[in-house]
Amino acid sequence: MGDKKSPTRPKRQPKPSSDEGYWDCSVCTFRNSAEAFKCMMCDVRKGTSTRYSLKIQPIESMHLAVVACGERLEETITMLKSAIIFSIKPLQFHIFAEDQLHDSFKGILDSWSFLQTFNYSLYPITFPSENAAEWKKLFKPCASQRLFLPLILKEVDSLLYVDTDILFLRPVDDIWSLLKKFNSTQIAAMAPEHEEPRIGWYNRFARHPYYGKTGINSGVMLMNMTRMRRKYFKNDMTTVRLQWGDILMPLLKKYKLNITWGDQDLLNIIFFHNPESLFVFPCQWNYRPDHCIYGSNCQEAEEEGIFILHGNRGVYHDDKQPAFRAIYEALRNCSFEDDNIRSLLKPLELELQKTVHTYCGKIYKIFIKQLSKSIRDRYDRPPKER
Repeated sequence: MGDKKSPTRPKRQPKPSSDEGYWDCSVCTFRNSAEAFKCMMCDVRKGTSTRYSLKIQPIESMHLAVVACGERLEETITMLKSAIIFSIKPLQFHIFAEDQLHDSFKGILDSWSFLQTFNYSLYPITFPSENAAEWKKLFKPCASQRLFLPLILKEVDSLLYVDTDILFLRPVDDIWSLLKKFNSTQIAAMAPEHEEPRIGWYNRFARHPYYGKTGINSGVMLMNMTRMRRKYFKNDMTTVRLQWGDILMPLLKKYKLNITWGDQDLLNIIFFHNPESLFVFPCQWNYRPDHCIYGSNCQEAEEEGIFILHGNRGVYHDDKQPAFRAIYEALRNCSFEDDNIRSLLKPLELELQKTVHTYCGKIYKIFIKQLSKSIRDRYDRPPKER
């Protein structure tokens, strides 16, 4: 399956030192910033005695899934790279890809093995055999694979699914931590499809039920899959509540002539009938061209910067939204060396300044606000260690 050895703690460790206000964890030796009262790697409190170290549980990996078909290899690799660059805890990648892409994925990811911060598994694209053809042609090739992740990855408790055109501008750890904010009824988290109803698609054109005022976007989907597998869902097909594995095909049969965006529409229908099951996170966790193409309409991103960039509509590969493309090119061309990562900001800002003729470019600073912080937090070293 392309598995590598189980991940250990990230290799990028500064040398133990007590100067400059940093402190070294007594258990895992990770260098933490002065303001951190818990270790960013293993959650041990500052000052914990090493005599308690035997009680510390192994660091659990964060599980991230992606589905790649067609010409999406480079895009997917760039997404995975952005996840690795900033994340603190180890990552477990679940990559679902067409057979002809497996060797390429394996070759590239195996060449990153020196990082020791991630593990990966490659899977074929698979759908329920009796309806495989129908699922495969829904929306884009392979896109609906994500609907079956709770049924395929039966041993995985929680999972972050992302589209291939996602770029992480802050650690995966931060969105992963939102799982702890779920209440007892919530099973998944997504962002709204739109912030501004006047340009919303679902509220203007949808011919099926959708969540909330403007629908939800499924390009970034955080899931408690244990809860998803256990839940019985309300629906408009029967008075009997159905489990995840039983509700998908009946929904497709009922709505296949009415849905435009495939699996995302089916998710909207499910959470329309089960709104208590969805945790909605703000737009800066799934920032798309719609948030700036006609003027800025993601208030949270204006205040805190973009956390996760979603380059849908192919904007990483054309000239329609050059601000999005500039971020993509910078991360695609970036290597894993600390100095290379630290030095990407200045040329990136110069590139972004060339995009001010577009609405998204006018607010280019929100594209690097969080990115700058992530690089500073993760890679800035005390002067004696540079």
